[in-house]
Amino acid sequence: MTDALLDSYLDYLTIEKGLSNNTVSAYYRDLSGYFAFLKKQPGIASAADISRSDLLAYLTGLRHQGLAPRTRARVLSTLRSFHRFLVRENHVSHDPSALIESPKILRALPKLLSAQEVEQLLAAPQGDGKIALRDRAMLEVLYATGIRVSELIDLRSADLKLDIGCLTVFGKGSKQRLVPLGEVALEIVQEYLQNGRPKLLKEGPIEAVFPNSRGRHMSRQGFWKILRNHALAAGINRPVHPHMLRHSFATHLLENGADLRAVQSMLGHADISTTQIYTHVLQERLKQIHQQYHPRG
Repeated sequence: MTDALLDSYLDYLTIEKGLSNNTVSAYYRDLSGYFAFLKKQPGIASAADISRSDLLAYLTGLRHQGLAPRTRARVLSTLRSFHRFLVRENHVSHDPSALIESPKILRALPKLLSAQEVEQLLAAPQGDGKIALRDRAMLEVLYATGIRVSELIDLRSADLKLDIGCLTVFGKGSKQRLVPLGEVALEIVQEYLQNGRPKLLKEGPIEAVFPNSRGRHMSRQGFWKILRNHALAAGINRPVHPHMLRHSFATHLLENGADLRAVQSMLGHADISTTQIYTHVLQERLKQIHQQYHPRG
């Protein structure tokens, strides 16, 4: 086994599939452990020597290490993708992962904020200073559009289509989508752009709509800290992470009668099955309401 195959596969993920550096790094971590295992196995001189039993032995080892079914399923997905790549590029003639079943996992329902908690959070940034205007605009945009935190901090001025009340968002795999902003968020963003953002650009103009306090590109960790502080100020006494606003956006839309396909489009999900998790959230909430209020619940 040579590392050249791994390098070739990572180049394919980066160049042809257009995956982000973080995603490619995750693939690399999964495959590094796999390669280290294969190099210790007798009789494996090349990728063509890898058998189904070798792959099963590696997955069994992960289970004995205590890795959760969800993690093992993710690793298997990575290995499947890698072996399919080898077959497609004619490095090997068979795929040892073809008939291996994924570990059975129970999909956890996403955690979200109630409508009341969202209102408390959005009201947390107080005052009309540049930081308060920026934070209020960021939180409003996240809840109004359901975009990911990476998409939020990567928003550029050119992505704002305020004349039509929309954002152009570049999601996973550099896929582009147009997302409505909504009247309330639009008004708050316009106020921030006029009275807050110019005061943040200390070191000259940058493309990012939401720079950090030093006028540079904001990091994901920086936004997490901002969100955590505002959640505490809002009196939300449980961990709040950026994706909870995305989950809340989708669930609240469906609660109010939105079409599942429309929600899929706004979230940028390639597969509608990913969006359908929010219908399960609604079902669970209806069960809770029935148990709480029905005489025979």
